[in-house]
Amino acid sequence: MKKGNPVVWFEIYVDDLERAKKFYEKVFDLDLVEMPMPEAIDDDMKMLFFPSDMESKNTASGALVQMEGFKAGGSSTIVYFMSEDCGIEASRVKEAGGEVFQPKTAIGEFGFMVLATDTEGNMIGIHSMS
Repeated sequence: MKKGNPVVWFEIYVDDLERAKKFYEKVFDLDLVEMPMPEAIDDDMKMLFFPSDMESKNTASGALVQMEGFKAGGSSTIVYFMSEDCGIEASRVKEAGGEVFQPKTAIGEFGFMVLATDTEGNMIGIHSMS
């Protein structure tokens, strides 16, 4: 992996999507956009995307997310790290002292993702296009 900023995506988990939308739009003077979810994602997940350009290098995009079973607060913000193949990093998680929460999963045209917990119990994401 090339050196540089590896953070490419973040998610802020919320309990009330409309309330959170109003807060972030007001605080940052921007518009959040709802996008259709890929079929691979559960129906109980809703996302509002921050303005972004997924093609830009060394920038991070993100979304507010409301999902059944994932409470706001605590470990409700996930930073995603860029990877050539997220399965490679996932294979290193346990040896490094963490746990794989969700193994490499296809997310349609958006590539693949892994969710893991670090040694402190923080959830992180790893994203790749292959």
